[in-house]
Amino acid sequence: MATVHHWTGLEAKALRLALRLSVRTYAQQLGLATATVSKWESKLAGTEPRPDTQAILDTALARADTSVHLRFETLLSEMTSPLSAARRRITASGPRAWEYESWADDLDRVAIALSRQNFEFAGSLLSRWLVRFPAPELDEKGLYLHARSTTLLGDLKRDQGAVLGPLSAEHAYIDARAVFAQLDIPRRVAQIDLSLAVVTEMAGSLETAARKYEALAVDDRLSRRDRARARLWVGTALSKDGQHDYATRVMTAATRDFEELTEPDDWSVAHQKLALARRGAGDLAKALHHIEIARNSGTTESPMQRVRLDTAHGHILISDPATQDDGLLVLGQAAVVASQYGLVHQLRSIEGIKAMSEGLASPQQR
Repeated sequence: MATVHHWTGLEAKALRLALRLSVRTYAQQLGLATATVSKWESKLAGTEPRPDTQAILDTALARADTSVHLRFETLLSEMTSPLSAARRRITASGPRAWEYESWADDLDRVAIALSRQNFEFAGSLLSRWLVRFPAPELDEKGLYLHARSTTLLGDLKRDQGAVLGPLSAEHAYIDARAVFAQLDIPRRVAQIDLSLAVVTEMAGSLETAARKYEALAVDDRLSRRDRARARLWVGTALSKDGQHDYATRVMTAATRDFEELTEPDDWSVAHQKLALARRGAGDLAKALHHIEIARNSGTTESPMQRVRLDTAHGHILISDPATQDDGLLVLGQAAVVASQYGLVHQLRSIEGIKAMSEGLASPQQR
């Protein structure tokens, strides 16, 4: 797909012709005056759209289908003389000040989209910048934005369940870590290390993940909140590994930290993790107590968190034959939401819990 790094009237005209629109219709679709488009077409490479209009043209090109992109590239090749080729910037060049600002704004939008599990929109925003400005061509400010973008790409891949491999969360995090290390930003490097430990846990290497979390829980590069998260995740890994009692002690300490820090969402997640640890230890009464706290606290209501809470609740309910049917119903509802939002890792967890429940059921129950 073609990418324009800086629009002039020449590229704008080529896009109109590629879209096969009249000057008037093109202006209407872009939300601009017909006179503005006419000016582009008369001055071509001698005029440049305003920064906000550059973004409008970016969007129009990004939304075009493959045939339009092919016509656009062909027309540019035909329209460009040696002199104007030197003035065009289809090939990479460093971002301008307004592009840095737009890039930072888009990263805020990506964070919001990820919190809502809108992976398609988040991915399109990240691709827009990562494809446009390769890292070797960036100054320090650009590299920082590139590393933040790659970190968010890792978050996206992790939430989708793509944990290992060349197009995975692990790969994106490693790339981001290298840039933050190059920029000498220790806090960001440590945060990436924490994310990589989560990837290790998700991949099933629980003992290795627990050791990584333990080291990060006392790492001064991290904020107190991040250190508390690391401590909580030590407990998560230990609980998954069957060490439920010690896991509970570690998680309880992290829960106190979140309460002191006034972090209601983290506090809610901590109670969700405690609930699963108590379930693993066979104390279903305490497990239900903690999951009720988790369900009635926290301020973020995202599809991911709903699925996690319902999965934990369903896991506890099916552990008791008296509430097994209710548990399967809750897990079924969680699976529907997980499927709707493409939460592959959560779907695998739900299916694993169901399979385990069926394996433990007595012949009469089956």
